Amino acid sequence: MIPPPHPNAIQRSLQTLSASAFGAKIFSYTFHHIDRPLLQATDGRFALSSLLGGLPIVILTTTGAKSGQPRAIPLIAIPDGEKIFLIASNWGGKNYPAWYHNLRANPRAKVTYGGKTRAFVAHEAKGKEYETYWQRAVDLYKGYALYKTRTGGRPIPIMVLEPRDE
Repeated sequence: MIPPPHPNAIQRSLQTLSASAFGAKIFSYTFHHIDRPLLQATDGRFALSSLLGGLPIVILTTTGAKSGQPRAIPLIAIPDGEKIFLIASNWGGKNYPAWYHNLRANPRAKVTYGGKTRAFVAHEAKGKEYETYWQRAVDLYKGYALYKTRTGGRPIPIMVLEPRDE
């Protein structure tokens, strides 16, 4: 569903900026406001974050843990065959992202990428699975390692999404 990312030199430089404390603050308040309508208008085919950062951006649709309503958010999604894993870093913030709470409460979700929407079921990575995916995430985007230093000791969960039949 999602091809492996291969960021170029310019995109890697922009990743470094977005990983900085300043960049994370600015981008966390702006990019999802730009990416969400772009992704929705292009059926998951175009995101500013993908163009600038060279990272695969998807629309994750979860069910709100409290509201029960659909919640859609653009996120970096790292492919592993048919699986996708998501890093609940929240830009290195002290709180968990809402989508993480939503997936824990209701692990069924949909992911839209490249004009296709698929159903998934999520579980939280633990132990060796966590270590493997964390290393792959940091290899792809160095910002995750920096985010870990800014969370105030909050662990950064990894959610693994596996395809499911509807």
